[in-house]
Amino acid sequence: MHRALADKRIMRAESRMPKVDRARLEGATIAAVHARGKHLLIALADGRVLRTHMQMTGSWHLYRCSDRWRRPRRRMALLLETDPWHAVAFDLPQAELLRSEAHSRQLRRLGPDLLDPDCDLDEAIGRIQSCADLPLGVALMRQDFVAGIGNVYKSEVLFLEGLDPFAPVAAITTDQLRRALERAQRLMRRNLRGRRRNTTGRSDVSKHVYGRSGDPCPTCSTTIRMRRQGDAGRSTYWCPSCQPPLAQ
Repeated sequence: MHRALADKRIMRAESRMPKVDRARLEGATIAAVHARGKHLLIALADGRVLRTHMQMTGSWHLYRCSDRWRRPRRRMALLLETDPWHAVAFDLPQAELLRSEAHSRQLRRLGPDLLDPDCDLDEAIGRIQSCADLPLGVALMRQDFVAGIGNVYKSEVLFLEGLDPFAPVAAITTDQLRRALERAQRLMRRNLRGRRRNTTGRSDVSKHVYGRSGDPCPTCSTTIRMRRQGDAGRSTYWCPSCQPPLAQ
């Protein structure tokens, strides 16, 4: 999106999002498009920022003006028309036009972003360790501790590091946390340009444990399990043998 839209003027806009007035977008020039954690930010040349969050349903598409959209217009949430690219957001759960990034409560509370070249892992570790009783699998998903890790990477990283997702943070050493975050960084960076997330490096099986409840573990053949975790009830996949319990 940055390559397509940077330095382009928004000639026309449409919005079905209550916090985004299309009239305030039309005529503006896009300075940059970048991500912070799970937020996609379109920075305008006048300092304003269009913040969007995909959650589990939303997506941005790029089309040339003559292209046929791959989703129906009724699912459109935002449309930004430039020359020659049109950026269309479908099924978007969150969007707001801000005076600057500093005016977003969601952005201010984010922890260090693992995909930021200047990511401070020491700060991320400190934030995680500040909640010693929190289960490790829940802590890694807290975007105010460390930004970027989602459900897939949580399960895959903890499997690869042999860590119990249900153990309290206090049971995990600082070195183990650092290795887990470094592993997450490597996996996420490797998948930046891929259409389908792959954490195994193989073409036949893309995930070690995520989404594979009931299958044999690729390392020891123990049956992979899934359990809901945290207040949001997010699914955690793990191998009981490769990730032995540290706490009940």
